[in-house]
Amino acid sequence: MKGIERMAKDSDTIVSDGGRNHAHHLDFQKTSKDGNEHHSWFRGEHTNKTPKLDQLFSVQGMRDYVLHGFLPEEPPIDEATQITAFGSCFASNISGYLARRNFAVAGREGDDNNAYVIRCGEGMVNTFVIRQQFEWAWENRTFEGELWHGYKAEAYGYDEEVRKATKAIFDRTDVFILTLGLSEVWYDEPTGNVFWRTIPKDVYDPERHRFRVASVSENKDNIAAICALIRKHRPEAKIVLTLSPIPLIATFRDQSCLASNEVSKATLRVALDEFLRENPGAAYYWPSYEIVRQVFDGGLKEDMRHPDPTIINFIMSLFELTWCKDRADKVDVNTRLGLAHVASGRMLPFLGRILRRRDTEALKEFMDRKNVANKLDDDCEAAVRDLLAEIEAEWERVPKI
Repeated sequence: MKGIERMAKDSDTIVSDGGRNHAHHLDFQKTSKDGNEHHSWFRGEHTNKTPKLDQLFSVQGMRDYVLHGFLPEEPPIDEATQITAFGSCFASNISGYLARRNFAVAGREGDDNNAYVIRCGEGMVNTFVIRQQFEWAWENRTFEGELWHGYKAEAYGYDEEVRKATKAIFDRTDVFILTLGLSEVWYDEPTGNVFWRTIPKDVYDPERHRFRVASVSENKDNIAAICALIRKHRPEAKIVLTLSPIPLIATFRDQSCLASNEVSKATLRVALDEFLRENPGAAYYWPSYEIVRQVFDGGLKEDMRHPDPTIINFIMSLFELTWCKDRADKVDVNTRLGLAHVASGRMLPFLGRILRRRDTEALKEFMDRKNVANKLDDDCEAAVRDLLAEIEAEWERVPKI
């Protein structure tokens, strides 16, 4: 109790200014056993509230209410840092964005493209197959049967040259970004080995090929094994774990795909959370799933699976701002935040055209309008105006990307 009592003495600030000016970074209450901060309930040492919508119209608000607890003390990535990203298709967004921003991402060099984690990296959507790549590359483990198939169901074997290429990538990687996609798996019953995807139709054998939903504990064990291998072979490397926000295109369960997707994502999210709680400091979590599904929940395309590109661009630029060194004056993150809110339907579509053109005069005229948001209350209206002012200032100091 002494630590909590000391916290209460440090500051009697209970609530910040609502999130727009961010003189204090979080809405919180410091509670001591004998104090009068809250008369009925003890709130513990950490009380982080769900943000109100107006608090998510600023980059600082995103830091405070979405990224809080998940960031390194100092950004570790510069243009010489070797980055490898693979897993679900969301990993390709990360590696593609960072490559365009001139960071050292695996796959930019021709020799890298021989590795399966580059050629089919975005198709390695479950924790079993990600683990297989690390065990194969570093431990020279092979697996019985043809488990690995390309996008056209072609078989990928355990080619030694490909293994060496994969090992070479892993051996030089400073930051691993691993994106988990789903927990529904097809497996070979006699061996227990899991396939990359399902089984090619021409080799499917109902006597041995089975489908199941992998459990939280299985996924957590795989995450732990992956991190242990990285620590063994690249002890100084950073590990960033993320959950893809892109839902299942179909389920192999006899029920609604929407319901199956919720189970699939929840299973992985719990596995990630349990691993990170039990192994503090072992890896970082990047909340792309939460940003898409909670902050910009109206921003999916008509296929109900893929976020609007402006939302993806914002997530990538937010990653660059918080994980890469000296990027404050090189990333137009406020502009992209505004475009993401337009895509979510929270700001008028006309504003999107102004932001994409970086039209300063039109922006000033827009800010003079009575209503700059879509059917939002006064607090949000004020927050939108604050964001537009940040965007105007950003255009003066950040070159157009």
